[in-house]
Amino acid sequence: MTTLPPPRTNFFPDDSLEKKVYNVVEKYAEFIPIANDRNRLGFNLYRYLTGEGDPPDITVKNSKLKLEGISEKELAQKLEDDLKGIE
Repeated sequence: MTTLPPPRTNFFPDDSLEKKVYNVVEKYAEFIPIANDRNRLGFNLYRYLTGEGDPPDITVKNSKLKLEGISEKELAQKLEDDLKGIE
């Protein structure tokens, strides 16, 4: 029995919308300690910027994130301010 190498991972280019949104979410890693929560939030915010998802205040509330040291309203406001810089 042999072991196959893991599949290659293709990363987003630095100038892509996906990378910018995920970088914004990673900026708040100290408040969102669970990596899967950050990935889910990044995906939902990406959908918002492409016209398919909810705004940050609704997304943060519905994502059931485990937050530490910040309220949902404060995080939603910070994310909204950062996303305006991306658009």
